[in-house]
Amino acid sequence: MRKTATRIGIFLLLGLALAAGRVIVIEYPDGTRSGDLRYGPWVYEAKKPGGIRGRVGNLMVLATRAVLKAPEGKTMAEATGERVAIFEGEVELRRGRVVARGPRLVYREATGVGVLFGPAEMEQKPAKKGEDPVFMKAKKQMAFDVDDDTSESDGAIELKSGNQEGYAEHVYYEEARTLAVFSSPGDRVKLIRRRKEGDLVILAEEARMLVREKKLLAKGRVELIDGDKVTRGEALFYDDNKKEAIVIGRPAVSQDKKNGRELRSGTLLHDVDKHRVRLFGKPFKLPEKDFLKKNERP
Repeated sequence: MRKTATRIGIFLLLGLALAAGRVIVIEYPDGTRSGDLRYGPWVYEAKKPGGIRGRVGNLMVLATRAVLKAPEGKTMAEATGERVAIFEGEVELRRGRVVARGPRLVYREATGVGVLFGPAEMEQKPAKKGEDPVFMKAKKQMAFDVDDDTSESDGAIELKSGNQEGYAEHVYYEEARTLAVFSSPGDRVKLIRRRKEGDLVILAEEARMLVREKKLLAKGRVELIDGDKVTRGEALFYDDNKKEAIVIGRPAVSQDKKNGRELRSGTLLHDVDKHRVRLFGKPFKLPEKDFLKKNERP
């Protein structure tokens, strides 16, 4: 009983801490605030871009107008933790090395999620000199979680970093790890490596990319297109540093359209630098643990 009570107490404390970290504070150094002081809504307005600032957890939101609302029948003070903040007018969201922009953002204290409506753009500056920045566009929205460093974007997503590109309908992204998970329900996602001699294209039902490390894992109806050579299988691991893709299937099949050749095996090694495919003679296990989302890790 004592252990159970202790666990319940810990969960309650964690819940309270999360709730406190989700409460938004809106500042208006270059603007005004109006509205019913007790019940709201409070309306913040400024003439200059960024004149209204919302701060919550690890996020800062800049805008020219904001409205903070409480549920009907509750005072603004009573509703702390349940309020909704709406930002409009050249909205800019900042978190660490990330800056995102869009026309409108809605933040809910109850969930700790700020939804930046599209068309939205995001840029993450590199952590070290020599690394490439990460750019992302979303036609529908980008949802930023204040409890961690994750975001989820929807609607014709484009992600670019150096020669790496990814296209999908939905992207889950972790900023610290630069882990991007691409999916397009009912369709395949498309990943591209831009090259002088012709782009390398990978199609799959789901793809996970460690952008900074330049590695990716793809699953489901996988297809690697390297000029005249096309390799298909059930899953693929690609390391851009080694310029090698390991494709597994039942069997994996590689076709050379130019020479009319075909190679079949349970595991194939596709050397994209030398544009050749050979049998992979040793056992291979996909490094799935390296590509797990936060909520999937033990």
